[in-house]
Amino acid sequence: MEHILIIEDEKDMVTGLKFNLEASGYAVLAAADGESGCKLALERKPDLVILDLMLPKRNGYDVCRILKQEMPKLPILMLTARSQEADVVLGLELGADDYVTKPFSVLELMARIKSVLRRAHSGVNPVEQCRFGNLEIDFKTYDARKKGKPIDLSPREYELLKYFVEKQGEIVSREALLNAVWGYDSYPNTRTVDTHIAKLRQKIEDKPEDPKHILTVHGIGYKFIG
Repeated sequence: MEHILIIEDEKDMVTGLKFNLEASGYAVLAAADGESGCKLALERKPDLVILDLMLPKRNGYDVCRILKQEMPKLPILMLTARSQEADVVLGLELGADDYVTKPFSVLELMARIKSVLRRAHSGVNPVEQCRFGNLEIDFKTYDARKKGKPIDLSPREYELLKYFVEKQGEIVSREALLNAVWGYDSYPNTRTVDTHIAKLRQKIEDKPEDPKHILTVHGIGYKFIG
């Protein structure tokens, strides 16, 4: 049985999360502040931590940094009420594996938990840096440059590009992209993938209408060529 630690100060949310997680077969631990949550994680070594960013005594950023220093392979899923990308990027830079913005559906959270745990158990080391064409991408520091000049990629675009680089030369379906990048096993409209890829092409391709790196495989999905 996998153990999940919830570090969250909203009692009603903890109660709801605990109920749904235990109903899905997980053993659940909980802490109401960052200081006790950090101590509990180091003592009990859970399989995954669900971490709120806004916590009493010690904020989620500090907790994430400490836990990743002590247990680099510990999967951390952030919960945040903030919608600003800067907050999300900072959490990811500190080592968080994924994030969910409040309010969220239980189904979405459960899908993301499964996805993060699956990646952790696969033992695959994610790519941290890559160069192709006239682009340099650092996925750890969230720095992207084209012809030496910075380009602005969203956290989702970094995740899409990282997945493509890891699957270089393979044909990947829209459903696979949704599952890997969005954390959904199903999604009401796979057009969301096409929309994000169109935006990503505008930023990284010299000729977005005739891409050289992210190629469309009609009727199937996409293929990345570095």
